[in-house]
Amino acid sequence: MQRTFVVGCPRSGTTIVQAMLARHPQIFTLPETGFFPRLLGGIDHRFGDEGAKPRRRNLARRLGFTRRYGRREFVELQRSLLGESAAPTRAPWMLDTCVNRFIATLDSLAERAKRTAWIEKTPHHLLYLPEIEHYLPDARFIHVIRPGMDVLASIMDAYLRYDNHSFSGGLMLWVRRWNRALEIHRSCIGARHHHFVFLEDLVRQPQEEWQRLCAFLELSVDIEIDQICHQHIADPAAEPWKQGALNGLPQQASSKVEQLFGPQLREWLREKLNSYEDLYAASSLAYDREDSFSLQAPTLPKRRMEGKMTAAVTAEGRFRVA
Repeated sequence: MQRTFVVGCPRSGTTIVQAMLARHPQIFTLPETGFFPRLLGGIDHRFGDEGAKPRRRNLARRLGFTRRYGRREFVELQRSLLGESAAPTRAPWMLDTCVNRFIATLDSLAERAKRTAWIEKTPHHLLYLPEIEHYLPDARFIHVIRPGMDVLASIMDAYLRYDNHSFSGGLMLWVRRWNRALEIHRSCIGARHHHFVFLEDLVRQPQEEWQRLCAFLELSVDIEIDQICHQHIADPAAEPWKQGALNGLPQQASSKVEQLFGPQLREWLREKLNSYEDLYAASSLAYDREDSFSLQAPTLPKRRMEGKMTAAVTAEGRFRVA
């Protein structure tokens, strides 16, 4: 069973990538689980939020016991995944057991759906890469990245329009959080089993980006894909800001930057935000690194994206990271 996590900063475009991949008959996917944040907590500290303190590692934590709220969240998640009757009534005491059961649950759901791979999309899992890689050393990660000013405008728009607490905290908080996300993304450039998708590329050249994703995930190319996403990956009533991405068809969205940010604020943001352009340029060279993910270069027929898929790799058998 192949396991993949789609990660990024909130409002970076992770849902559209998940919905695209959900169109492939080998892929099983589901709504965001938030598993590692729910089990381990500490999002604010990992983002570097002002005043956030690290979780205390008392004796119980050092011995591998799960926190009380983590056990409650584990049971609640199992109920949502398996149903009330099939879910356990109590969570394991040990952290390792909780993680292993979560992985086994997703494996079982994918097998039940007759899929050979599953994809879990929780943007905040970007902050928990060390833990995920510890438990799943062969897991793959798709980093979805969007220019910082567009991300911030989208977050502010979602907060103002839907009054959702997930996007609260003010502009400065989200500037720091996007900068922190960019640092983590950059630290993974060229690492094996890490793949980068820049949203602007996905919209401008969807067929090429789709081919790169298929090559990275080793998906079968000689197979029909669904015209739209039929798998349940989000509830548009509860998360209306995801509505436009659920069909899995990339399209250019209208920019909210000029609508929400005046000239002076835009200039201030350019000074405060880490350079998206530098990250893009650095990732474009990553395929030359010795530890980059590589594939045997296959000889494949050319297909249109609407029908069947092809895997795009370079002559040397490496995928292009950006």
